[in-house]
Amino acid sequence: QVLGESQWCKIHYLKLQELQAIIFIGDFLGKLVQYCKHDLQLPSVSIVSNGSMIREKWFQTYGKMVFIFISVLKENMYKVAFKINSVINTFNVDEDMRENITKLNPVRWKVFQCLLIDGENAGENSLREAERFVISDQQFQDFLERHSSISCLVPESNQKIRDSYLILDKYLSPFYSSMRFLGCREGRKDPSKSVLDVGVEEAIQFSGFDEKMFLKRGGKYLWRKADMRLEW
Repeated sequence: QVLGESQWCKIHYLKLQELQAIIFIGDFLGKLVQYCKHDLQLPSVSIVSNGSMIREKWFQTYGKMVFIFISVLKENMYKVAFKINSVINTFNVDEDMRENITKLNPVRWKVFQCLLIDGENAGENSLREAERFVISDQQFQDFLERHSSISCLVPESNQKIRDSYLILDKYLSPFYSSMRFLGCREGRKDPSKSVLDVGVEEAIQFSGFDEKMFLKRGGKYLWRKADMRLEW
């Protein structure tokens, strides 16, 4: 299975709308990274993966094109800035992760408070049941205070997470009403109008995106490896 011309065109359309940074989750990661970095010359291309299906050959081919690999790796041989995402919940809220995070030495450690999204991890027709993972604001704050010595820690409470991300739906197929932003303002993922139908600026108006919160949570930072001056 490969992406067709229409799917590539959808990504190119976002570039024309002044897209600067993109994070991919799912299939076709290598080809998407290559296309966005070489063909579109995007400043920042990142991927999210647990690393279980990514082999050394993948990093040999695509590693230099990836800005941030969001996962947990034992070492960094391919000059990829590496970020860790941790969802803090009932089962890990009392842990002390300072030693392990220090050893892994990520450029950013995003610490999320477990968030319920109706239809996704909560509610009658959800794919997962996350209610038992939910922690209080005070529990989350206690975790942050315990790890306050970690300089790369970026905390994201439920309040910060909910409306401060621009998420595109997963459908790149021409057979779906795709390229819609998914807003979480009402506690569920509500799709905007399609970017392909109304353009980016109008679609964002229906996305629930909170630009002020995006900036407050540190969403805009150094997006190029060269600017980070990392020691490999």
